[in-house]
Amino acid sequence: MSFLVENLPLFFTIFFLFFNSSIATYNIKNYGAKSNGKSDSSKAFVSAWAEACASTSPATIYVPEGSYLLKSAYFHGETCKSKAITLRIDGTILAPSDYSVIGNEENWIKFEKVTRVSIYGGTLDGQGASLWACKTSGKNCPQGTMGLTFSNSSNIVISGLTSRNSQMFHILVDSCQNVKLWGVKVSAPGNSPNTDGIHVQYSSTVTIMNSRIGTGDDCISIGPGTSNLWIENIACGPGHGISIGSLGWEVEEAGVENVTVKTVTFTGTQNGLRVKTWARSSNGFVRNILFQHIVMANVQNPIIIDQNYCPNNKNCPHQGSGVKISDIRYRDIRGTSATKVAVKFDCSKKYPCSGISLEDVNLSYKDQPAEASCANAGGRASGFQKPTSCL
Repeated sequence: MSFLVENLPLFFTIFFLFFNSSIATYNIKNYGAKSNGKSDSSKAFVSAWAEACASTSPATIYVPEGSYLLKSAYFHGETCKSKAITLRIDGTILAPSDYSVIGNEENWIKFEKVTRVSIYGGTLDGQGASLWACKTSGKNCPQGTMGLTFSNSSNIVISGLTSRNSQMFHILVDSCQNVKLWGVKVSAPGNSPNTDGIHVQYSSTVTIMNSRIGTGDDCISIGPGTSNLWIENIACGPGHGISIGSLGWEVEEAGVENVTVKTVTFTGTQNGLRVKTWARSSNGFVRNILFQHIVMANVQNPIIIDQNYCPNNKNCPHQGSGVKISDIRYRDIRGTSATKVAVKFDCSKKYPCSGISLEDVNLSYKDQPAEASCANAGGRASGFQKPTSCL
């Protein structure tokens, strides 16, 4: 035993070398990728994936320093032999600056039906500015493409990745299980349309931690069918906050449950903690949600439930939301509101909110007490309450 203890460094070195010798590495430059940011490297990425996928041992796809133009890439994992594939990025992957090249594609970079795929480091640059300008001008523009998408996949890790200026959503997690996003940085101007930072839908056991997100839309948006979502230690701003919804567009729609959002700072955002549902018939629901240890800095709507969402009164006039909201807990929420009404619960007349809990809320407006507004909302308040609770 003493021999092992005395020789631990040597033991771990041998173990490390042995372990890593069994990992096949595929450098995209060996497949023709150019690091000048101008030559299309799409085929190189797809070819490297094909070999990594076919490997019978764990595989790493390596993107060295430099800029690599990628028009679009689709990585399918259903037939992969490798039980673990890592994408290690030291460089920057660029989308075409001309939005028309991929603007009508649904996805820029998509992984589908993959298991145990990890992405470490690097930058994805969607170069979306020209498309945003087109949309702002009112011209006929393509909708735009999603940045990085994982669909129908499991056991995914995204760590230390930077995503900037995506045409639309930066990162989409759709129909996945067991996904971890750590140390992610998302950035886009506050006026860039539909550039949500991270969107999660129809997925379970997703963790988003230690990340900085600034966009022109929601920092994190939570769609139908999301359960067991953990969000912690996030800096959000600019953007529209962390939003559950919008929900209830479909009559038959999966609900959202078991979501924890804690230790988040919102700076200058449109919303802080938001639940938003269409004023339409639906069998959807939102339940068992915890918002805890939240700091608001000049946020327009720090706490808001809006169940009468119906832009321009189209497709839902005079309807009540069918989404049932229950068991939403707000604990230790403090900071400043940019508007007089810091807490607004505008719930469905058809299905009033129930089980809302406010505990230790301290929100001010211009060094004055803010206000709270309730409609069709039931629950209780405890501890310190500023503004005075309307529940």
